[in-house]
This record gives sequence, structure tokens and C-alpha cells, in this order.
Amino acid sequence: MNKPPVRTQGLTKVFYDDNRGEVRAVDQVDLTCQKGEILGLLGANGAGKTTTLRMLSTVLQPTAGRAWVMGHEVRDEPERVRGSLGFYSASTALYPKITPRETLRFFARMNRYPSDQVDDRVEELVRRFRIQDYADTRVEKLSSGMKQKVSIARTVVHDPPVLIFDEPTVALDVLNAIELRQFISQLRGEGKAILFSTHIMSEAEQLCDRIAIIHHGEILATGTLDELRETTGLHYLEEIFVRYAQVDDPVQAARENLR
Repeated sequence: MNKPPVRTQGLTKVFYDDNRGEVRAVDQVDLTCQKGEILGLLGANGAGKTTTLRMLSTVLQPTAGRAWVMGHEVRDEPERVRGSLGFYSASTALYPKITPRETLRFFARMNRYPSDQVDDRVEELVRRFRIQDYADTRVEKLSSGMKQKVSIARTVVHDPPVLIFDEPTVALDVLNAIELRQFISQLRGEGKAILFSTHIMSEAEQLCDRIAIIHHGEILATGTLDELRETTGLHYLEEIFVRYAQVDDPVQAARENLR
């Protein structure tokens, strides 16, 4: 049987803090993400979502455990891993002095997209993200929402088989957030393996095929929404999350994890 495009085994990251000592930001995480699947990584701020995704993208080195992207191990073959995925996060940087169109061309070439197809690919994404009106305006003059669209287009410009979206709808207005979720659904239909990190429960309910709940660096449960409902006897995802997270004040926790 073919192995999944994304797989982790005992993935762990330990940091050392002067005040707290050893901090296990990610603790023995086992995950898989299949082709044509959106796996939601659901947790509160500081739960370990971003640290997990940064290890998968080779930005951070695991303390222990292993992870594979398209069969390439993150520590053994980091360049091949980076060539196999697109990674979007709120900290994704853009060069302020060049335009969105130039940005997309640059990252397509840097990621070795076929040179004779670069221009067509760039124009496809300019249309797809509806950025024609400012495609030739320097990035530094764009609004935050426009920059976010360019950053997401930059993430997918080389058409990688694996995509990581770390809280991609933060700072987007309602209409742009809906449009982005529709785009991510289309990518799933194209066979991409997609990891989607969020703490917005409604997004996970609408978009994800399976959901992994992470809390204090540990995966507490993984399954479809129906499977999680059957296991817990609860209907709403925020209630399921609170049940697994075992928090002292579920009402407050729900407020903190919903926007």
C-alpha cells in the first residue's frame, strides 16, 4: 500500500526556557495526511500547531521522532521536503519593493517550476486570486488583505503536492475568508494533501475531512467530525474540543478558541 504524502512518528520538540526549564512544545505526535485530504490541526494558541508544522517544513529541527513528506525524511532530505510542499503562515514574508506578479515569478523559478510554463502559471494565479488590479503595484503599497492573498498565491505557485496552511484566514475579511476556503477545497479536489491549522471551530467543521485535536503539544484525538461526535456523544466541535482538552472552565475556553 502506498504511504501517505505526510506522516509523522513520535514527533517531538523540546525547548528550554530560563524560567520554566524544559518545555515540551510538541510531544510524541503521530499524524498522517492522505492525497486529496484536508487534515485539520485544531488547538488553542500555544497548543503546538505551528511548531508541528514548522518541523514538517524543516524550519525547525525535531528533538525526537521522525516525519516524512512525499517519502522524504525532514532531517535526512530537507531540500527534497521543501521542494515538495508549500507553507503559508502569518509570518510568511514578501519582498516590499517588488510587485505581486514579480513575486510569483521569483518564487516559481526559485522552486524550479518549469521555466517555459512560469508566465502562464503566474497569470493563472493572478486571475484565480483576483489580484489583477494591483498585480503590478509594489507590495509595500498593498493593504494587509491584499498582501495575504499574494502570500497564499506565492505558497502554491510551484504546484506542490503537499500544502500547509497555518491559520490562513487571520486578518481576512469575511468574503475573502470564504473565497480562500473555497480555493483550498479546490486544491483538495486536485489531489493535494493539505494540513490546515486553525483555532476557529467553524472553519474546521466546514473544511476538514479529518480533525486532529492538539493540546499542550499532544494529539488527544483524530478522526472525522462524525467519528468525534460518536466517540464523545457531543455534537458541536467546540464542545468536543473542550471535552478532550479537559479544561477547568469550558465556557471560558470556548470563548478563547472561537472568533
